[in-house]
Amino acid sequence: MTAPLTPPHQPSSNDPWQTPPKWGGPGRPGGPGAAHSGTLPESPEERNLRSDLLRAAVVTVLVTVAGIGLGLLWLWLAPRVPLISDSTAVFLSDSEGEEAIGADGTFVLLALAFGALSAALVFLFQRRGGIAPVVGLALGGLLGSLLAWRLGVWLGPDQDVVAHARAVGKGVVFDAPLQLRAKAALLAWPLGAMAVHLGLTALFGPRDPEPEWGVFPGWAAGGPVPGAGPSPAGGGVPPVPPAES
Repeated sequence: MTAPLTPPHQPSSNDPWQTPPKWGGPGRPGGPGAAHSGTLPESPEERNLRSDLLRAAVVTVLVTVAGIGLGLLWLWLAPRVPLISDSTAVFLSDSEGEEAIGADGTFVLLALAFGALSAALVFLFQRRGGIAPVVGLALGGLLGSLLAWRLGVWLGPDQDVVAHARAVGKGVVFDAPLQLRAKAALLAWPLGAMAVHLGLTALFGPRDPEPEWGVFPGWAAGGPVPGAGPSPAGGGVPPVPPAES
């Protein structure tokens, strides 16, 4: 006769030395603090998105601040429109002058130069490309143009033409307020910056690796591919002879 099979030793539930079955350590599944840890690891997509937003914000701020330089240069280089008063009305001192449109042209040329320079600097420091620097250049260029326009008007001649004419007196030539008549000139900086950055990226930006096309082993060895069927010339795969018994 054989002895009856005895079940293996089962530790008692009251055993103080018994190890919990699903001990995972602090912060792990089953360990203390696992129910209180609600943070999940950040995915690569989220890290890339946060990095792109940070890059776009930095470019926007720096380009916007550069608008102060554009405003000062516009105030310095823009032609003045001479006015004269006869104590009853204010007239153009030179009715055939082109100074009125010269201020707009000066702003556009300076804005295009600032756009090209800002795009070149952004591309020089951030060669990775992407949509983030382009958005930063476009938004920063528009905000910088607005800042330059308002700064030039604020620092320019007095906006109150009547008060200015009374202050200088009758028959004295004075400068008209600095104005930007064509508001479309505000788009010169962002459009120029995006065009220059696109050109630099196309010429000197990083290239995507060329795809590697795989080769079938049968074609690499100079023979037909197994299971490919008959060849285009009409020949078929020779039958396999039956095995000898």
